[in-house]
Amino acid sequence: MSARILVVDDESHILHVLTLKLQKAGYEVITAGDGEEGLHVALAESPDLIITDLQMPYMTGVDLCRALAGRPGTAAVPVIILTARGYALSEEDLGIGNIREVVSKPFSPRLLIQMVQSLLEAGSTTRKAKAA
Repeated sequence: MSARILVVDDESHILHVLTLKLQKAGYEVITAGDGEEGLHVALAESPDLIITDLQMPYMTGVDLCRALAGRPGTAAVPVIILTARGYALSEEDLGIGNIREVVSKPFSPRLLIQMVQSLLEAGSTTRKAKAA
C-alpha cells in the first residue's frame, strides 16, 4: 500500500506539480488549497506525511502544524514546510514537533521526493521499533 501524502498550498501550480511528481513516485496524493482546509482534510484522511506552504490565507503552515501537533491522531505526522525565499521560521516555530524539514521556494521536485522517501522510511522504522 502506498503512502498517502497531503499537499497544502494556495498556489494551484505548486499543487499540480507536486501532485504529478508524487503520484509518479508511487504515492497517493490528496490536496488542500489553504491551511484551514488542510486541517480538515488531515483529520478526515489520516495522511502519512504533509507538505504545506508557510504563507497561506486563513491559517498559515505553522498554525496548521500547531493544530496537528495538538491532536493525538495527527501529532506524529511528519511535515515539510515550503517557504518563500528569504522567509525564515523562528526557533519557537521550528520547535513544533511535527516539522521535519523546511524547504525554500523555488525547490527541486526531485530533492523533495527524496526528502519524502527518507522521512517515510524513518517513520516506518520508528513504527516497527515501537511495535516490536
